[in-house]
Amino acid sequence: MLCCVLSVVPSVAADPAAFNPAVADPAAAAVPPAATSALHTDPLNLDPAVRDAFQHFYNLDYDGSLTRFDAVLEKHPQDPMAVDYVLLVTLFRELYHLDLLDTTLYAHEGFLTSKRLVNESPAVRAQIMSLIDRATALSNDRLRINPADKDALFTRGYARSMNATYIGLVDHSFVSGLHKALQARSDHEKVLQIDPQYVDAKMVVGIHLFAVASLPGPLRFMAGIAGLGGSKTRGLQDLEDAAAHGTITRVESKTVLSLFLRHDARYQEALVWSRELTSEYPHDYLFRLEEANLTKDSGQGLKAIALYRGVLHDAQRKGYFYGPRLQLTWFGLAETLRGQNDLQGAADGFLQAAAQPDCSDWLKRRSELSAGEMFDLLHKREEAIQQYQLAMGGGGDPSQADAARKYARSPYTAR
Repeated sequence: MLCCVLSVVPSVAADPAAFNPAVADPAAAAVPPAATSALHTDPLNLDPAVRDAFQHFYNLDYDGSLTRFDAVLEKHPQDPMAVDYVLLVTLFRELYHLDLLDTTLYAHEGFLTSKRLVNESPAVRAQIMSLIDRATALSNDRLRINPADKDALFTRGYARSMNATYIGLVDHSFVSGLHKALQARSDHEKVLQIDPQYVDAKMVVGIHLFAVASLPGPLRFMAGIAGLGGSKTRGLQDLEDAAAHGTITRVESKTVLSLFLRHDARYQEALVWSRELTSEYPHDYLFRLEEANLTKDSGQGLKAIALYRGVLHDAQRKGYFYGPRLQLTWFGLAETLRGQNDLQGAADGFLQAAAQPDCSDWLKRRSELSAGEMFDLLHKREEAIQQYQLAMGGGGDPSQADAARKYARSPYTAR
């Protein structure tokens, strides 16, 4: 597990009761400076415009969310929290377009050794790094005036954790990602020292506590040298607290709890959190996909197949999902059909995944390789070789091309 996976997907509760009661009054959007010390979150998080933007974010309407957060930033150009909002959506829109938000990728340690190649946009990368620098600089300006400014510590740690996430997922650079994650955790631990009720800060701390404890031996040793200890129990406790009481980390903490419990094969517990999210955000494509993935991993193949097909059905309904990456659903369905020994159905699903117009090179090659394997098991050698030849194409993980070359020479026989 990478300690920074999903460490910065902020969330705003759909339930107004999850926020400070003052939010019921629109005037609370502008909290007087004298009152801010009594709050346990950044005052800007209570702005109705911010809450509205987050609701679009959690329906994966990235463009609509970004438009709204840009307007917030225009009104608050010197507020690092406003910069973090724009950074958040810009970063996760790019990760979504790169097919990097399917948690199946991070649920097992194979992610650490993967040689996956990512075709990122240099322009978007430059924009993300510029926003990270801007949020960090604005936070530092405030901390020079008041080193105990809990909101500035939070916003700096937030930006650093997003930096860690991008480096880890896109660059696959664990050492650099671990360093940024340590900085983020340090900032948020300081927030909690100043204000133990600043529950949002527990999200990043909890993620890192759990994730470091889950690292393979050598990486865990490196983390220990860096002073970054880990504890699964404490990490889950912090995440549960943020899930119950957080202002802008409630939904995300539930998401991460589901991921971490899935990692530890505690599938039924993970499904509880996942179903809460799909109930609250039924139009969030990723939440629906995750419920199907978890059901598959829990060994409930037939139920998982029904859930995957339900996602595909709803995707045909105009406006139900925003920009669903259907290759992720087709691939999950194909993997489940493979487990049910429906080889032709699995082959068809893998072909559908590879055929999606916005499919990343990595998933396309993986799907082609898997389709070739299914055709070999079906004794359709000509079709299998055709898929292996496609899987040898550029992009993706070089190990996939190596496997394709191997099976092009000698048929795949294992299940």
